[in-house]
Amino acid sequence: MAWNEPGGGDKDPWGNRGDQGPPDLDEAFKKLQKSLSDMFGGGGRGGSGGSGGSKASLNVLWLGLAIIVVIWAVMGFYTIDQQEEGVVLRFGKAQDQLVQPGLHWNPPLIDQVLKANVTAVRTREHSSEMLTEDENIVKVKMSVQYVISDVKQYLLRVRSPDQSLYQATESALRHEVGSSVMNDVLTEGREELGHRVRNRIQEYMDRYGTGVQVTQVIIDETAPPDAVRAAFDDVIKAREDEVRFRNEANAYSNQIVPEARGQAQRMLEEAQGYQQRVIAQSRGEAERFNKLYAEYKQAPNVTRERMYIDTIESVFTNSTKIVVDVKNGNNLLMLPLADIIKQANQDQSNGSPSGSVTSNPTSRVDSSGRPSSRRGER
Repeated sequence: MAWNEPGGGDKDPWGNRGDQGPPDLDEAFKKLQKSLSDMFGGGGRGGSGGSGGSKASLNVLWLGLAIIVVIWAVMGFYTIDQQEEGVVLRFGKAQDQLVQPGLHWNPPLIDQVLKANVTAVRTREHSSEMLTEDENIVKVKMSVQYVISDVKQYLLRVRSPDQSLYQATESALRHEVGSSVMNDVLTEGREELGHRVRNRIQEYMDRYGTGVQVTQVIIDETAPPDAVRAAFDDVIKAREDEVRFRNEANAYSNQIVPEARGQAQRMLEEAQGYQQRVIAQSRGEAERFNKLYAEYKQAPNVTRERMYIDTIESVFTNSTKIVVDVKNGNNLLMLPLADIIKQANQDQSNGSPSGSVTSNPTSRVDSSGRPSSRRGER
């Protein structure tokens, strides 16, 4: 029966009667101390039970304190990964020295360690529509890649570095696209646009002190509005064809021009060689004529005969047919030298003795104009 129910008597939870007044706290504490003393073996010492209980309670207190200290010390161990760096906050104040990778210990509840990966390359996608300098709307999609350059600034200087990066990217992109014409944004100016946007984003992040280093800005896509996309695609295709034709023309020019220059150089060298050859021949002929004239003054008849024979020999060398006028008659004797030389060469190749001619065909032309063959006539 509960103490506060009817018929339960006037006892309170500490075993006192209702007529004894409020419970005695000293007596309740002594009972709790006695129970703890009995728990740790101090209840069987008879008259010295009071001092034994005090020692037991003191031991329990020291034991609990030791356990708390051990737990507190164990909580202070932590590890920094190879890709990370840490910042120590002691009573909320950042320490100058950064925590490098490895196993470390800091007093818990006094120091707080913040960690961040400083080697990973983070990527943030960004897409926006904006006006160009010539008042056209373009859609730009790009990717911003960045790393943490200063972990202390990244963790403590700015509340949200990623949000700051987004705002800086939006501002830099609108500034650079608004300073460019649509043709440059859509075609060959995309790479230069990416460089300018990266430099401007980095300028903003350094000014904010975010500890972020922008490594690269990649323009993934630049496109006109969907309503006029087909017309802009035709324009871009025409410009690409223009560039392709220009490249083909340059390639053809690079092929033809060296060949023409080579032919011109060859013709110049041939002309110079011909000039030198003609000059040398002319000088040789003049020298020979001077020497021949000196011989002619000494023996005119002999020199004249010799010159005649040399001239006839040079003429007959380049002739394949010789026609001889017969003095006593109207017949003309024709000597086919080409056939004679050819026959002589054949006989020589067949083993006939050199200098012998097996056949010496000659032809005569009579007064009627018909050729008549005779053998052995001259």
